[in-house]
Amino acid sequence: MGAQPPETTGGPGAAPSGDRVLTVPNLISFVRLLGVPLFLYLLLVAHADVAAVVVLAIGGTTDWVDGWIARRLRQVSRLGELLDPLADRLYILATLLAFTTQEVVPWQFTAALLARELLLLGSLGVLRRHGYGPPPVHYVGKTATFLLLAAFPILLLAHATTAVTATVAGAVGWGLAWWGLVLYWAAGALYVVQAARLVRAAGSGGVAA
Repeated sequence: MGAQPPETTGGPGAAPSGDRVLTVPNLISFVRLLGVPLFLYLLLVAHADVAAVVVLAIGGTTDWVDGWIARRLRQVSRLGELLDPLADRLYILATLLAFTTQEVVPWQFTAALLARELLLLGSLGVLRRHGYGPPPVHYVGKTATFLLLAAFPILLLAHATTAVTATVAGAVGWGLAWWGLVLYWAAGALYVVQAARLVRAAGSGGVAA
C-alpha cells in the first residue's frame, strides 16, 4: 500500500486511521505474519508437507486482502503500510530458505532473489541518510510478489506429490516463479531509479517529483 493521507472511519471523534493500530487490515497482516513460523514448523519440523502447502497458499493468496479491506473500510494506516510489505518479504524469504534446504528450489534461484533484497536494502540505507523513508510499493513489485507467493505452494505440491501431478504442478509453478523473479528485479530497478532521483533532488535542494 502506498503512502496515503490519514483518513477517518466515519464517526465523530474517530481517530485518524493513519494513527490507529487495531484495525481489521492490521489484524489480518498480524495473522499472516504468524503464518510464517507455522509454515516453517510444518515443513521443517513436523514434515507435514500438505499442511505446509495449505498454510503457504492461504498466506500467499491473502496478500491483497489487507490492502483491499483497508481501502474499503477507510482504515489505511501507517502501521499497515509497513506490515503489508513486511509480511510479503518474510513469506518470500522464509519460503526460499526452507525450500532451498529441502531442495524444492535450487540455490541459484534463492541467490537471485536475495541479491535483489540486498540491492533494496542498500537503496533504503541511502534514502534514510538523506531523510527519506521507504518509497511507495509499486504495482510491478506487488505483481511480482503475487506471482512468487502463488508459485511457492505449487512448487511445494510438485515436490510432495506423485509423478504426473508433480510434472504439471512443476511446470505451472516454475512458470509463475520465473515471471515473478523477472518482475521482482524490474521492480527493484524502478525503486533504485526512484531513490536516485530523490537523492539528486536532495543534493540540488529541489523537491522530488
